[in-house]
Amino acid sequence: MDEKPDLEAWDKKFIWHPFTQHFIWDKEPTLIISSGKGAYLKDIRGRSFLDAVSSLWVNLHGHNNPVLNKAIERQLKKISHSTFLGLSHVPAIKLAKELAGLAPGDLTRTFYSDNGATAVEIALKMSFQFWREKKGRRSSGVRDEFLAIRGSYHGDTLGSVSVGGIDTFHSKFKPLLFKTHFALPPYCYRCPFNRTGVSHRFRLGETVTESPRIGKAREETGCRWECLRNVEDILKRRHQKIASAIVEPVVQGANGIIVMPPGYISAFEKLCRKYNVFLIADEVATGFGRTGTMFACEQENVRPDFLCLAKGLTGGYSPLAATMTRERIFKAFKGPVKEGRTFFHGHTYTAHPLGAAVALASLKLIENVKLLEKSRSMAHLMRDELIQLVDLPHVGSIRQAGLMAGIELVKAVTNNESYSPELRIGARICKKLLDYGIWLRPLGDVIVLMPPPIISGHDLKRLIRSLRDVILHETRT
Repeated sequence: MDEKPDLEAWDKKFIWHPFTQHFIWDKEPTLIISSGKGAYLKDIRGRSFLDAVSSLWVNLHGHNNPVLNKAIERQLKKISHSTFLGLSHVPAIKLAKELAGLAPGDLTRTFYSDNGATAVEIALKMSFQFWREKKGRRSSGVRDEFLAIRGSYHGDTLGSVSVGGIDTFHSKFKPLLFKTHFALPPYCYRCPFNRTGVSHRFRLGETVTESPRIGKAREETGCRWECLRNVEDILKRRHQKIASAIVEPVVQGANGIIVMPPGYISAFEKLCRKYNVFLIADEVATGFGRTGTMFACEQENVRPDFLCLAKGLTGGYSPLAATMTRERIFKAFKGPVKEGRTFFHGHTYTAHPLGAAVALASLKLIENVKLLEKSRSMAHLMRDELIQLVDLPHVGSIRQAGLMAGIELVKAVTNNESYSPELRIGARICKKLLDYGIWLRPLGDVIVLMPPPIISGHDLKRLIRSLRDVILHETRT
């Protein structure tokens, strides 16, 4: 009889995990998943865990969804892969048409890839090449700089790292990166211009009330939209060299679920229009109902020039990404062969048929089960439950947009003092939650909640009430 495989030992011997300190990983037990159903994961020991981060922000309809399973099976019986270079295929064509009908503004052209970083990389390259084609490739007309927001995260390819603003992830690669100007982040909890002495700690389910006015003092922080002023200062100085500005609409994800103040993203768009700079909306994390609308841009009627999609595009079933843009941008890449205007970019699995087929099924399922309405309903419940954490002595800030929430833990609320990184307080809390049958992955000392929209009210309540118990226990001094 064959010996039972030692999967944990093999993992520690043969695998290099992403974003993982293996000095710690190799000393701790490994949670190995064998299956999933609905909002739950099951490990090889038979234990069930609530997947409270949607398997890194991708799952919409639950694991092992029968409708999506059938969509994959149907496509498998036809063809699992054919190249998109020199050929096309049915599911990709149909999906592009559907996306054109859903996307904000007049984004009618879709370029496929396989993940969020490549979707962003494509938008950056397209915006750069557009200006070269428009200026006839004269060196004086080249726009080879970009604008991004400090604390942003757009993926891990070199282009997307170039516009990423998280030093922990990106600083070691600086010698390889192109020039990007980083504006101040709209991080109200730690706003350096807070003149009121009052910390704006809780941002739960706010909506736009009026357009921000740079220079006008804000009641909650006393700042005067200095973050937007900084954006304008950069554009005023460098707009003739900046190809595009990129932003995560409404929520900066990997920076700790930083929810932008109402009106910020629409004002950001207006500045891009004022200075004739393309706007790239990175909706890899926020798209497909996470914030309560199909795309976060819709909440402030923002119409980007490029829209980057991945993660929830397939309901969490398959690697597939899309970069959408306007027809006028597409036309700049058309011309006689001798002009060489082709966009020389592509991937082996571009427009993968299985991914496109399941994405089509996911879009239909979003409509049929009224997933956006479900997401908004669960977001309201989440807001009501999160209020229970407001009085905890080490909860510095709670930020929520739809079903995306971040709870920032601090050593002292009185002055927003952070914990020492060596304490790994966020990781400790998430590890303890495994005893409650809950799987979470923190961002430093920010506990991230991003359950799938199909989560039940019972499970959502259990998630937040369990989190309250663990925070209280683990932060006792």
